[in-house]
Amino acid sequence: MSYLEILQSHGLTQLQWVAIGLAAFILGFSKSGIKGIGIIIILILAFVFGEKASTGILLPMLISADIVAVSYYNRHTQWRFIKKLIPSMVVGVLVGVWVGDIISEIVFKRVMAVIIIASLGIMLFFEKQNTNSIPKNKVFSNSAGFLAGFTTMIGNLAGPISNIYFLAIRLPKNEFIGTGAWLFFIINVFKLPFHFFVWKTVTKESLVLNLTLVPIILVGFFIGATLVKKISNVNYRKFIIIVTAIGGVIMLFR
Repeated sequence: MSYLEILQSHGLTQLQWVAIGLAAFILGFSKSGIKGIGIIIILILAFVFGEKASTGILLPMLISADIVAVSYYNRHTQWRFIKKLIPSMVVGVLVGVWVGDIISEIVFKRVMAVIIIASLGIMLFFEKQNTNSIPKNKVFSNSAGFLAGFTTMIGNLAGPISNIYFLAIRLPKNEFIGTGAWLFFIINVFKLPFHFFVWKTVTKESLVLNLTLVPIILVGFFIGATLVKKISNVNYRKFIIIVTAIGGVIMLFR
């Protein structure tokens, strides 16, 4: 089957294919380190496939982009922070599987938006204190891990939560990206069986669709990686804070 026949076999319009291609490009771009723009991908795919179905379409795309990201940024990974977050993230994912068919998506997104915006406000307050102290409280790391796991299972919305955590512990740019890449590669692979066997949002047909988008993801990643090299650590922190805040506001009023 040719590439064109694969595209046509999914019964999508040209406009929908353009939208999906744009989402794939933005995904690769974001996984290169241009964090905080994941909400755009979620909005596009939800528009084409619907809310819950879009989570299954996106997950294999995320994993393929994670593989590129961990390969590229592996040497910068800070494993001690991953070990802190993974246990509570796993719990969050399992709770997310359980409540996924119960909780109202509108209520969930608005609650998460309030949490994100409030967390950013607290973080900005401490930023202005000119202190280099790093939060070491287990309640902080466990809460961040649980919320990240829960939100990534429900709607692939963990990005803002992890951004806030990594900003709070003051990871430099490359360590921020490398640690996040491995963290989400591990948790996204863990989520895959639940999408396949429980929610049935990942199918053989959706995986074929995902494969057609890998080249676009790669293009987005390497363009983004080139851009990231030009951004200083200070400006990178400011950029992440701004786009995370914007994502929270979009989620609140969506």
